[in-house]
Amino acid sequence: MTKLKLGRISDEKPVKVTIELSAALHGDLVAYAEVLARETRQEISDPLKLIAPMLARFMLTDRGFAKARKAQNKAQTNSPDT
Repeated sequence: MTKLKLGRISDEKPVKVTIELSAALHGDLVAYAEVLARETRQEISDPLKLIAPMLARFMLTDRGFAKARKAQNKAQTNSPDT
């Protein structure tokens, strides 16, 4: 069994965003959706729906982002305006 970074996709209220993907990236996204569908036994009707959970997972596991966000939140908490 393949160890993918994504698991089952939750159904949340979406926010509409428009992006452009290269043909190669789109092909990889379609292939990823096929593997994920086999692994999770969950039908992936639209591979583009994987983009949001992929971004969320990327940001969740990005240590540099977590450190910067923590510092930003700490700075805002210590701000005299709050």
